[in-house]
Amino acid sequence: MKYKNGEEFLNSLYNDMHMEEAVMHTAEKSDSPTEKISKYLERLERTHDIAKDNPHKMEVLKKFYYDKYVIKELPESYINLQKKIARERGYGDVPVTDEMKEKLLSAVQKEQEKSLDMWIDYLTSDDAMYPIWFKHYAFRGMLKLNKFDKEKGEFGRRSKTTTEPYIELNREALARVYDTLAKEIGTNEEISEEASKALENGESFKKLYEYYLTNTGYVNRGNDTDGIWVKYDQGSDYRPLWESLQGKNTGWCTAGEETAKMQLSMGDFYVYYTKDKEEEYKEPRIAIRMDGKYNIGEVRGVGEHQNLEGCMTPIAEKKLNEFPDKDKYLKKVNDMKLLTEIDNKVSNNIDLTKEELRFLYEVDSKIEGFGFSKDPRIKEIHDKRNNKKDLAFIFDCKEESIGTALSDFDSNNIIIFYGNLMYRGKEIPSKLKTLKYIVGNAFFGNITSAKGLENLEIIGGKASFTELRSAKGLENLRSIGGDAFSLYLGSAEGLENLRSIGGNAFFGNITSAKGLENLQNIGGNANFDNLISAEGLENLRSIGGKANFYNLISTQGLESLQNIGGDASFSNITSAEGLKSLQNIGGNAKFENLSSTEGLESLQNIGGNAIFYNLTNAEGLKSLQNIGKTIWANKLTSAKGLENLRSIGGYAHFTSLSSTKYLASLETINGEDTTKFEEEINGKNSKTI
Repeated sequence: MKYKNGEEFLNSLYNDMHMEEAVMHTAEKSDSPTEKISKYLERLERTHDIAKDNPHKMEVLKKFYYDKYVIKELPESYINLQKKIARERGYGDVPVTDEMKEKLLSAVQKEQEKSLDMWIDYLTSDDAMYPIWFKHYAFRGMLKLNKFDKEKGEFGRRSKTTTEPYIELNREALARVYDTLAKEIGTNEEISEEASKALENGESFKKLYEYYLTNTGYVNRGNDTDGIWVKYDQGSDYRPLWESLQGKNTGWCTAGEETAKMQLSMGDFYVYYTKDKEEEYKEPRIAIRMDGKYNIGEVRGVGEHQNLEGCMTPIAEKKLNEFPDKDKYLKKVNDMKLLTEIDNKVSNNIDLTKEELRFLYEVDSKIEGFGFSKDPRIKEIHDKRNNKKDLAFIFDCKEESIGTALSDFDSNNIIIFYGNLMYRGKEIPSKLKTLKYIVGNAFFGNITSAKGLENLEIIGGKASFTELRSAKGLENLRSIGGDAFSLYLGSAEGLENLRSIGGNAFFGNITSAKGLENLQNIGGNANFDNLISAEGLENLRSIGGKANFYNLISTQGLESLQNIGGDASFSNITSAEGLKSLQNIGGNAKFENLSSTEGLESLQNIGGNAIFYNLTNAEGLKSLQNIGKTIWANKLTSAKGLENLRSIGGYAHFTSLSSTKYLASLETINGEDTTKFEEEINGKNSKTI
């Protein structure tokens, strides 16, 4: 054991990290060096945990990192390079004005921000199953690196004047770096030959990341789809799974030994293998990581950014149909199938239909894939096409009615805006009154009133109305393809025609849902933190992410809700009668004050923990088949109503239960059979396993 813990490792690597100003800020004088670092990392982790579930706080967090790490001023060398490029392209000696410099700087900044987003989004997500010390090590190390020189096999060094984006994230290489360091920290395990070789040049992130990037070989997989699914059971030996991914360049973090071990301890794992050059089924193409036995954790392919290859989509679709929470993945499947069809048509010079173009330009909703970034085919197809011509066809208008910059509104009656519309004024000017469609993100960060946007019908991307106090003026808005964000909106009146929000819905300040009568779908998290009454949400059928209804006192108004893809937080309700259509909760079910499950008769699946602290009657759970993690129902004296429950992925806390009658269908608890549980309940004093 070289280091007792991650904090000791960081202190050694960074030459007295415990004395750094940011670390000292959270420390006591009496703290040891590792205690100081530990407190700093705990604060960092808390900050990131709070931000990852709150779009506004994540924006604030990202802005903090942008302000700290994104370039502020372009070096003269970069401007001179742009002049040289212009001369070489035949434009002569083009003078670079201050306005041009601003545009160049803005373009560079956006690319750096996007590259930072890739690291921030991943390291704050549930997919990154690493301790906080390693996340800090990776992020801090990445910030120092410039683009990779393939000939030298090493990264350059960044400075304050570096114009390139931050380096690309390779999850497989990152997982292997963690494996290597984990063997040195808190364990006496023997270090493998490969890890020893990787450590020859030191423990810095630069050296280890370089090593694993250059020692992951290229694999040519072709379009062969004949293959087999292999299931790796939760709690089984992780080595067969891990070994099957070595040298395959999947990009999956599961190729890291410690990650494979952790993931298989938390749920089953399915891999689809096609034939390799030896005609054996050993080429991994699709991964499905489960949370427990029945809930899908994530789906990954081996395409760019871990997207599914087009030829693999039908195979993934067929497999996903076996799982109870398949619905939240079916849009991704259908999107990828249609994108593949469009890609093939464009490659063969076949005209696209109006509906296909609406899909391609994400007019009605965002195109969703299985990777951690956008499917690269979208941009590739856009780059081949005349975008204005396509949009004019979609919306039956002239090309002159399509704007791509704010200045276009000065001379034309712009109906469609293509790109991200960023308006910083406090009032909507008259020149925007003709605007109907925004094919991109809409940022109206300073307006308090929406008057002037009466014709706006569709926002294809994010809709950010940070300071908005009244939605009156948005009566014709039907669809928001990305996140809908408003920090101060106190009422939804004015949004009567809004039918769909493709991303997160952040309406943390409204107390009544009146005005949202036509809303049918929220693709991401539904943040209604202060909502007291759900009346007005009668048509809401699906929430793709978390449902945050912390202060809701009645579920009346949610009678159409069928699916919640993430956590369902109904901490204050005492009756679930308004949830009669709810079939699936993909995350934790938080019903702390519910005494009766009447109203939950349709609920079939809870993917996470089932929290029923005050439950005394389970008769409304007659359809429930699976609980992915632990159940807390310590006041329950009878299991009547749980006749169809087959699996509990974690522990079963039934401290008041005196008999396993009605639990005949229960097969597994915490990955094991129910023998021990039955003995505890039926014959012993201890009622919890």
